[in-house]
Amino acid sequence: MLHVFLDESGDLGWSLDKPYRQGGSSRFLTLAFMVADQDETKHPKRLVKRFCQGHGMHAGHELKGYDLSAGQLLAFAERAAAMLEKHSSIHLCAITVNKQKVQDHIRKDANKLYNYMLSLSLLEHVKSSPTVVLSPDARSIKVASGSSLVDYLQTQLWFEHNATTVLHHQPLESQKSLAIQCVDVVAHIVWGFHEDAKARPYKVLAPHMRIRHLFFD
Repeated sequence: MLHVFLDESGDLGWSLDKPYRQGGSSRFLTLAFMVADQDETKHPKRLVKRFCQGHGMHAGHELKGYDLSAGQLLAFAERAAAMLEKHSSIHLCAITVNKQKVQDHIRKDANKLYNYMLSLSLLEHVKSSPTVVLSPDARSIKVASGSSLVDYLQTQLWFEHNATTVLHHQPLESQKSLAIQCVDVVAHIVWGFHEDAKARPYKVLAPHMRIRHLFFD
C-alpha cells in the first residue's frame, strides 16, 4: 500500500491585476506530494521532528514553510535531500502552474485545474500499486470538493492508465501529521522559487525531486 501526502502553496484566486500580498492573488500555485510505502513514512516524520528540535521549536509545534527564515528553509532542503538520497523508495514531487498564462475559460472552474495538475503529476507514481491512500491537508483549498478530486483520479487510473489501483481518501489535520508538515515546507520551497525568486533551498532540493510545470510556455 502506498501513502500519498499532499499540500499546496499559493492560491486559486485570479486577482492578477494587483500585486500579490497587496490585494492580488499569487501568480503561481504549487502542488507538492510525497509518495511512500507505509513502512517508509516514518522517515519524513523523523525529519520534521529532528528539524524542529534542532531549531529550538517546542514539541508539538506545527512546522509551516511560510514561518521559516531563508536559512531554515535551506537547512530543511538539505535534510530532505539527504533523506531522499538515503531512502530511494520515497518520492517527493511537485507541479507548479503559472496562473498568468491560464486561459479565461479554465479560470472559471479552478477545481478542474487543480484536479488536472494532480492527475498529470501523481498517477504515474501510483498506478502500479493495488491500494493508495491519498492524504491532503484537511485545511487544503480543495477540501470542499475532495470527493470530486478522488472520483476524477480514480476514473483516470482505471480508464486512462488501465490500472486496477483503488484510491482511498484520508484527509489529515496538518498540526497532527508530521508527514503533511514535511510536504508543506517542500511545497513552499518550490513555490517560493517561482513566486519570490528564492533560489537557494530550491536548488538544493530540486535535483532530488520530480518537478513539473504547467502553462510556462
